[in-house]
Amino acid sequence: MPAVFPFRAVQFNQGKGDVSAMIAPPYDVLDARAKARLLERHAANIVAVDLPHTPAKELGPPEAYRKAAETYKGWLEDGTLSQAEKPGMYAYRQTFEFMGQRYQRCGMACTVETRPFGPRDGGGILPHEQTFSGPKQDRFALMDASATQFSPIFGLHADEGGEATALLHKVMDSRPADLIADMGDGVQHEVWTIDDPDTIAAYEKALEGEDVFIADGHHRYTTAINYLAKLEENGKAIGPDHPARRTMIVLVGMSDPGLAIGPTHRVLGGMKDYDFATFTAELGRSFQLDEVGTDASQIEAHMEKRAGGPDGPGKNVLGVIDLASGRCLVATLTASDPLADRFASKPEAWRKLDVALVQHLIVERICEPKLNGGEAVKWAFPHSVEEVLEIAQGQETGAGGGAGFAQVAIIVRPTPLAAVRDIGAANELMPQKSTFFYPKLATGLFIHPLSETVAAAVGA
Repeated sequence: MPAVFPFRAVQFNQGKGDVSAMIAPPYDVLDARAKARLLERHAANIVAVDLPHTPAKELGPPEAYRKAAETYKGWLEDGTLSQAEKPGMYAYRQTFEFMGQRYQRCGMACTVETRPFGPRDGGGILPHEQTFSGPKQDRFALMDASATQFSPIFGLHADEGGEATALLHKVMDSRPADLIADMGDGVQHEVWTIDDPDTIAAYEKALEGEDVFIADGHHRYTTAINYLAKLEENGKAIGPDHPARRTMIVLVGMSDPGLAIGPTHRVLGGMKDYDFATFTAELGRSFQLDEVGTDASQIEAHMEKRAGGPDGPGKNVLGVIDLASGRCLVATLTASDPLADRFASKPEAWRKLDVALVQHLIVERICEPKLNGGEAVKWAFPHSVEEVLEIAQGQETGAGGGAGFAQVAIIVRPTPLAAVRDIGAANELMPQKSTFFYPKLATGLFIHPLSETVAAAVGA
């Protein structure tokens, strides 16, 4: 795998104690209302600098990013934030409930070489899904103004022997956490600072030769690559150990029993000729359609029942909700491999992804040509049926939405972890928003300055 490094993190409260009021979810799941609620808890919540513009799906005004950088600099000057004296890695545990079960997901916050995506001898950084241009512009503007990486990338590595995960558990079992936080959303966060060379060396050895799969943070990693390139193009003195040559990441082994993947549903709208009867008639060419009433809260249960039935195992099962009438359908793929004609070079695992079928079989073959005059449709990407219904009511959420937009929702099942590994290893990309690793990593537990001197970081 790419070399991993300790780093001198910037942290709240000198890296000790309870920082519940200062941390936040990642920028890409927050809207203006959520930002306001976090700032009501504490004026120095990290969201004040990590989310300078909403929605973060597009570039905001330059003033927003300049103000965020000034706020960050002020926190450094008044001691709200401080930098660790010694380079370290940070064992990070999240305890949570998901789909009725209790999990503990353990990872290590460190830095990796900022290198282009792709396989390399000894291990590469591999993306697993496509990205959008707007968020990358927003993230670059913030990084350029602040010379800082505020939130970590979430990476996975194979860890087939479990050595890295075992090392993390050994540290966590040895003493209480240095830093704790709870945002009141059912997820507990604990951080252990590791600055002894022997433990750091053991972790580095455990990861030798392994690829890193980006689970979450493709936009942010691309931003780190682009930021380094800009510094080099501008003639900055960027030595081999310069912080901008490193990207902060939390690495979780795929052997970790705390890994949980949730779904990312699709809400489609903006189709000028949308009609549910026409839509379902076209959908019925490739799917068996079963009416399951109008209670959207039960659609996932109907999908699981269908998937577990005699005709379900091994088949793609989607949910469909007409957001005007509330009618719900379960759609079971009947065609054997409907994307094979167009994507013969792709692995079969890629062609059988629910999200690939939605994008290429439903949106591109039905919604755009038959219901929207060949034009692109509008999307939102909620993670729960409850959020789907909020968007249907015209709300703007962290997943998108807004008044007069939503027409039909496609409910998907979680993408299997094996598919993430296999498709990434084949150097293929999944469609946008294919996975939702629950829960998200918190922002604000550790911050990575991209300048050799923190006092000079802002605006560098």
